[in-house]
Amino acid sequence: MNCGEQRYIWQAADWPRWRYDLSALAGLLAEVSRAQGLLLGRLADVGLVLRDQASLAALTDDVVKTSAIEGEVLNVESVRSSIARRLGVDIGAVAPVDRHVEGVVELVLDATSHSAEPLTAERLFGWHAALFPTGYSGMSKITVGHWRDDATGPMQVVSGPIGRRTIHFEAPPAPLLLAETARFLAWANEESGEPLLIKAGLAHLWFVTLHPFDDGNGRLARAVGDLFLARADSSPQRFYSLSAQIQRERKDYYEILERTQKGTLDVTHWLSWFLATLGRAMESAHVTLDTVLTKARFWQRWAGTPMNERQIKLLNRLLDGFEGKLTSKKWGAIARCSPDTALRDITQLLELGVLKKSTAGGRSTGYELAD
Repeated sequence: MNCGEQRYIWQAADWPRWRYDLSALAGLLAEVSRAQGLLLGRLADVGLVLRDQASLAALTDDVVKTSAIEGEVLNVESVRSSIARRLGVDIGAVAPVDRHVEGVVELVLDATSHSAEPLTAERLFGWHAALFPTGYSGMSKITVGHWRDDATGPMQVVSGPIGRRTIHFEAPPAPLLLAETARFLAWANEESGEPLLIKAGLAHLWFVTLHPFDDGNGRLARAVGDLFLARADSSPQRFYSLSAQIQRERKDYYEILERTQKGTLDVTHWLSWFLATLGRAMESAHVTLDTVLTKARFWQRWAGTPMNERQIKLLNRLLDGFEGKLTSKKWGAIARCSPDTALRDITQLLELGVLKKSTAGGRSTGYELAD
């Protein structure tokens, strides 16, 4: 790359003097603040136990989806079990958890539950080490817990097959990182004057533009942004997931990011997208809360009905939004029981009126909640 030609925002002469039109963002800021207030107000009325369940659901979504954005699939039950154990939330039987899941959970919880603590290089190194506990990203050994050194070439975001690669972005060279990250962290820990929601959007963009690690920069950028969102909420509990909303709008996310990083230091359009996406994340949180309340009402209704662990597990899966059709074969596979045992479990719940046969067509009979 010709260093005399500005291709990316970090090469601008006045980098990193961010500019944005606050008047153009005022309406979105007001809408998001209102949505934030409505959500927190609604949660204030549901009681401590249900707030914990809502937070567990949001955090589970956040951990799973921040990895999904990078194309990595985590086991939802393992993530949920890990978070529940750390939060002290009783979810009954727990699923086994591997080191990688534990690492991503540690990262997200530290960023959101301890948002008031300073953001330091050591803290970021700890987050990075938690993401890559083996020192490998896939089959490649990477530098873990320290800034990248560009030993294998410039840090680039690319797509396409070998020989026809498209370079979407190239990050600042490694020799600049010590000064660049120090400047970022100084800004992150000072009262810089921006509204906290604006600061969250700027922090996300600034960090992902520096791309200071060999891998994991997207997940860490979202964690940095979540830290500032938690400060804006003035709450250690999370009830919405921006990462889940970004995953739903992944294509738009990468497009606005690339345009911004190849544009000027006026980042009004990026902040507009960020705030609008945040607002939609809060709207989605109401759906999550509805699910939590529905689940609570369901178990209140059937509290006096004896059920075995398999039945409770599968009913919770249905209440959480089971994808596809629940058949006796799937029941057996999930509950790890024989086909005869699965059918007995289902038949008992049909007789009680907890389940009913699905009206959906197909060769196999499906089952769904009766209420």
